[in-house]
Amino acid sequence: MGLKNVLIAVADIEKSKKFYKELFGLNVIRDFGENVILSEGLVLQCKTTWQQVLASDIIPGNSFELFFEEYDFDEFVLSVKNKGNVKLIEDVYENAWGRRCIRLCDPDGYLIEVAEK
Repeated sequence: MGLKNVLIAVADIEKSKKFYKELFGLNVIRDFGENVILSEGLVLQCKTTWQQVLASDIIPGNSFELFFEEYDFDEFVLSVKNKGNVKLIEDVYENAWGRRCIRLCDPDGYLIEVAEK
């Protein structure tokens, strides 16, 4: 058995596709309208569709994060800061084992950590 995808429920599919394309270079693999598969295994699902699946409201939380590694970390940080509309949670910091990281949120408030590769 292997994990194939991670799905997140988003308010605006087009806005999220643009966000993940511009900052992370993720491309659309399959677009089913309310469900979009991006490269690297990330799936975007329209919140209203996801609410129907759950038969309840979505409860936002911070019990997980999406984690990316970036070869050109300094260039990525510069692009995030130049964009101006990306919410930074934690500016560049060094973790306990000496790896530089940055934390930010996507348009729906999902926590993202990016570390240098």
